[in-house]
Amino acid sequence: MIRRMGNRLERILVTGGAGFVGSTLAVAFKQRFPETEVLALDNLRRRGAELILHRLYQHGIKFVHGDIRVAADLPVGDFDLLLECSAEPSVLAGYHTAPDYLLHTNLTGALHCLEFCRLRCPRLIFISTSRVYSIPRLRQLSLRETATRFAMEATQGIPGASDQGIDEDFPTSGPRSLYGATKLAAEMFVEEYRHAYGLKTVIDRCGVLAGPWQMGKQDQGVFTFWMAGHFFNRPLRYIGFGGHGKQVRDLLHAEDLASLVLEQAGALDQWDGSTVNVGGGVEVSLSLREATELCRRMTGNSPSIAEEPKDRPMDVPCYLSDCSRLFSRTEWRPRHGPERILSDTFEWMRKHETALRSVL
Repeated sequence: MIRRMGNRLERILVTGGAGFVGSTLAVAFKQRFPETEVLALDNLRRRGAELILHRLYQHGIKFVHGDIRVAADLPVGDFDLLLECSAEPSVLAGYHTAPDYLLHTNLTGALHCLEFCRLRCPRLIFISTSRVYSIPRLRQLSLRETATRFAMEATQGIPGASDQGIDEDFPTSGPRSLYGATKLAAEMFVEEYRHAYGLKTVIDRCGVLAGPWQMGKQDQGVFTFWMAGHFFNRPLRYIGFGGHGKQVRDLLHAEDLASLVLEQAGALDQWDGSTVNVGGGVEVSLSLREATELCRRMTGNSPSIAEEPKDRPMDVPCYLSDCSRLFSRTEWRPRHGPERILSDTFEWMRKHETALRSVL
């Protein structure tokens, strides 16, 4: 049976707690609720996690070294909230190497977390991804090309698509990457456990997240990766869609995500059962070409950028989160624009330049 305690949050577990999203949420909850015990669980597999550990300790967050692929690694005792942030987030993961780690982390691990919730934690906020949406259908969007980006036409022939972006009714059938497939399957199990066992759950489908403490790479965390290329003056590449850097993503500062999750956690009875897109939308979006100009201005560096016209199989020219469903139920809105997100990232790199040089 699940322990039910009203809305008090005495113990919170954050899986993937030494990652970018998990650590940002853990710090935000500890700052908002200083008396709450916040535990961060992580396997420390990703480079840069050792830097984030120090950040967790500075904020009084307890750390548990464990792996959600192993059910016994989840901590003992009852908890009031689980923030499930653990994932192998790379869209390319599993295509050039065995997919075992991806599959077992994102799906087996999610099932272990749900079993943990069934027995010892009545509330779950699951951090999912916009990558659950069909890649072939995203490639069929009607786009127009401007001087700096691809833009979505107002009229689209696909449900869930408009010039405001992609909403939750957009098709999820068809290939969506191994990463997207595992997250969509995990979403389905979240819904089943909620129905079968009375869990209170929220699923947040996040677009591109960015900001300080993200150890960005080419296939995950692209805007941090782009800033790092400029900051350390390393060669970059525009890959695919003509090789001109016009592909577009909306982005969201991780602190903006944290403010939303704090709101959801404080009113889970009202948010229970919801699945919402969470992103910056049209207003907080950038093409790589636009990001280049901002990064050059902030860093004073102009690294060489090669043009590779050939598309990558799992890439799409344009993705924007339509958050209308989310906005209809909350006054929350993103507070950080694209320039502020990149500026915060730049200042973080400047402050930790020596430690980050070998990581980014």
